[in-house]
Amino acid sequence: MFIPSDNPSYAFYCESLENRSLLLEQLQEARSRSGLDGLDPAQIAKLEPLWLLSDFLHKMFMRYPAWLDDVLALSSLPIAPTIDALIAGETSFLQKNLVEETGKLSRLDETQFLRALRLYRQWWMVRLIALDLQQKIALPVLTAHLSKLADVCVNASLLWSQQKYANLYGQAFDSTGKIQSMIVIGMGKLGGNELNLSSDIDLIFAFREHGDTQGGKKSLSHQEYFTKLGQKLIQHLDQVTSEGFVFRVDMRLRPFGQSGALVLNLDSLENYYQDQGRDWERYAMIKARVMAGSEQDVMAFEALRKPFVYRKYLDFGAIGALRDLKRMIAKEVRRKGIEHNIKLGQGGIREVEFIAQALQILHGGRDQGLQTPALLEVLPYLAQQEYLSQQETTQLQQAYLLLRRTEHALQAIKDEQTQLLPEDDSARLRLAIMVGFQSWQALTDALWSARHQVHDYFVDLIEDDEETDQGKEQQEAWRILLKMPEDGEAIRDAIADISWQQVDLVVPRISQLLSSRTLVFMQPIGQERLALFLAALMSRLEEEDNPDLVLERVFPILEAVLRRTAYLVLLCENQTALTHLIRLCRESAWFTEAISTTPALLDELLDANTLFSPPDKGMLEDELKQILLRLPEDDEEAQMDAMRRFRRSIILRVAACDITGILPVMKVSDHLTWLAEVLLEQVLKQSWFYLTKKHGYPVSYGEAFHEPQLAIIGYGKSGGWELGYDSDLDLVFIHDAQSNGSTDGTRSIDNLTFYTRLGQRLIHMITSFTAAGRLYEVDMRLRPSGNSGLLVSSLEAFKDYQQKEAWVWEHQALTRARGLAGDPALLNRFEECRKGIIATVRDRSVLRAEVIKMREKMRSHLDTGSKEKGFDLKQGAGGIIDIEFMVQYFVLAWSCQHPELMAYSDNVRQLEALSELGLLPADKVAGMIETYTLFRSRTHRQALQKQGRVVQSEDLQANQSLINGLWETFVDNEQI
Repeated sequence: MFIPSDNPSYAFYCESLENRSLLLEQLQEARSRSGLDGLDPAQIAKLEPLWLLSDFLHKMFMRYPAWLDDVLALSSLPIAPTIDALIAGETSFLQKNLVEETGKLSRLDETQFLRALRLYRQWWMVRLIALDLQQKIALPVLTAHLSKLADVCVNASLLWSQQKYANLYGQAFDSTGKIQSMIVIGMGKLGGNELNLSSDIDLIFAFREHGDTQGGKKSLSHQEYFTKLGQKLIQHLDQVTSEGFVFRVDMRLRPFGQSGALVLNLDSLENYYQDQGRDWERYAMIKARVMAGSEQDVMAFEALRKPFVYRKYLDFGAIGALRDLKRMIAKEVRRKGIEHNIKLGQGGIREVEFIAQALQILHGGRDQGLQTPALLEVLPYLAQQEYLSQQETTQLQQAYLLLRRTEHALQAIKDEQTQLLPEDDSARLRLAIMVGFQSWQALTDALWSARHQVHDYFVDLIEDDEETDQGKEQQEAWRILLKMPEDGEAIRDAIADISWQQVDLVVPRISQLLSSRTLVFMQPIGQERLALFLAALMSRLEEEDNPDLVLERVFPILEAVLRRTAYLVLLCENQTALTHLIRLCRESAWFTEAISTTPALLDELLDANTLFSPPDKGMLEDELKQILLRLPEDDEEAQMDAMRRFRRSIILRVAACDITGILPVMKVSDHLTWLAEVLLEQVLKQSWFYLTKKHGYPVSYGEAFHEPQLAIIGYGKSGGWELGYDSDLDLVFIHDAQSNGSTDGTRSIDNLTFYTRLGQRLIHMITSFTAAGRLYEVDMRLRPSGNSGLLVSSLEAFKDYQQKEAWVWEHQALTRARGLAGDPALLNRFEECRKGIIATVRDRSVLRAEVIKMREKMRSHLDTGSKEKGFDLKQGAGGIIDIEFMVQYFVLAWSCQHPELMAYSDNVRQLEALSELGLLPADKVAGMIETYTLFRSRTHRQALQKQGRVVQSEDLQANQSLINGLWETFVDNEQI
């Protein structure tokens, strides 16, 4: 960036600013309030271009007026900083009360450390942007310093966390007794020391050896310990506070992406890249660099990285891999409408990088001179070794420098990660001035020329001549057909000419499509994409046994995406995604509805590794945390939308595994239940944040509690690990706060009111409809006294109600209750209470009579099988509820003598305990479990086909008869 004093456009820009004098006045007032002298005319002349062109600089100068003096004093960039510099600091940016002794990180609490880290980052960003605007720093030097800044902040966070965790968890030692540190691998521009001004940092976390920590109050496995370090590092850098953020952290480049473990040991990392590493990961690994770790760690990582990236033979497959990678990026560009993105668009920064990287992978195994991560180092080498001509590398280098200078100018304005060219005239003029041009037209002409040259070279490198003439002909035929009038016979003849066999199946669908107003007003590019998709779809349908069913289910999705035809390109350019779409639509009407409602879920079809590998609970927590870390903590609407989109994507992946038989019914419910638990924990966290910010923290027995003394109890399907795709949540809220206490905020309220509002807030966040839908429907009727009772009860009140007032059916429900989220200690106390109630000695005959009475009442009200002339899987005689009622009867009858029956809240493990204790015959229990899982599996299948619980299938009659017989034996006749 450059501000020439004789640029007439700069003077014109200044004159057009209505707030020019106001900006100066604000800065002068800020300096006066800080006890600093006002700026004199000479200083203003020197500094004013900085704050007029960069909103970020003006914002920082307003907040820290003394930094203007630092910028004035800049003559050359200081030596790259160290961790000690972060702590010792300079009086201009670190307040004295933050640091008592130089270099001792442990003296800072976490709030102070977060503030210091952010101030440090902002101070350096102000310096670097000012130097760049004044053309006092070359691009490679600037990007190297930005990369070093990230290195310092990452290492400072690790050092702080290790010191804080030392007493609690001890240290991680390797087999030789040496302390292990977490290995942090910088990827992308960070790894290549080419970081831009406002960039995400792409990281991968690793450690050397498995084991357990030693020397602390509590021992953790190395996996757990380094996961905690990684989570804390992300929080330190990514969390937005009043001082801003340090770096946005992106962990998606790790093995298995968002569904993978946050941290892997080096052996696992090596095994992954050897066995499952994909081509795009080879490209990503070119720039990988260990930025935190020992020399031994660096050597170990390089030993696994280089053989994966660079092959000893000429690797011509690298070009095909690059072609696929570019197509994937191009799809994203088209889908998001960001063709003017100077990084990802045609001829952008990414294509320059791809040209160099393709040649590095192609020849790097034999030519070690190509094994450098820095683009501006490898380009001259490519010319020197004649991989490219001198003219090509010179033009590529010049284009890259212009694109990077433009990128830095865009990001220096507001400290935002953007590569999109502006559309506002004033913003365009400002950008042109910052890049060193006298007009917007001059800048765009230069950018167009540079990007045109880059794209030409890129196309020459990856050109693909494999598209068949037949495919082109079919696409053209569909393009013509889409412009035809709505004439059934003409459409039929046209489809027949395309040589598709089952013409009668297609004609009604296409006729309906042609009558769509969306198609009438569709742009030519959209029609081209639609023709391409139809050609690909019809070709695949020729292989289907039931093409009519597939058409019936795919066409609603097609109609849903007509206004966003980039999704059609996604499916056409990724045959795996199209295969998944056809297969899942064929098997499930639920899937069709899910995609039609939320077309963005099509992205999930791209990667089979994630689509057919739903994450476990730990991975879910990590994946959701990564998503929410990018959002402001106080932006409730964004948080709620993100959680709803997250839920939909996970359920889609679980359904895909269910449909294809990868997951059995029990595992399907496990994944759906884990998802609910993770979401409830996050909703509780957000609700707590909202209320404590407003009212302060509840005080009980003289202590302010900074974590919620609340337990979210799940009943029914959530308590019994049996959630389905559309299940609601039966919940009860229990608190453990002192009833006569109050919160410690300025707007204090009593504890009971606080926890009631917390319960209301939870329900609001779970059940409210947003643009992304709702999380779950919630049923609170199982709380003490039902709908007439308090929304949130104390544990003592809950216990008292269960002992004195609860009906037998409420004790039945308690056998399937468990804690889902909340305070661990309170959850444990609830479990003790639950077991105490269930273990009460009961009159067997009274219990039996109440169970029979309740079952008959439920069946008379809820069994829909007789009305629909079929079998209601849940409520019908011999169905799921009969099995559950028998199990509840046994647990309530025998738990006083056999506490083992209370260990679990799910029917299957309760049945297994009944068998193991010899209370029920093993063969009868086996039949009950087999029937129960079969009925639940059929219920899931019915849901995936958008069908009710009533089935006509005769193959279930034997199972139904078995359960009816066991009910008669065990309950009606008490023959146990």
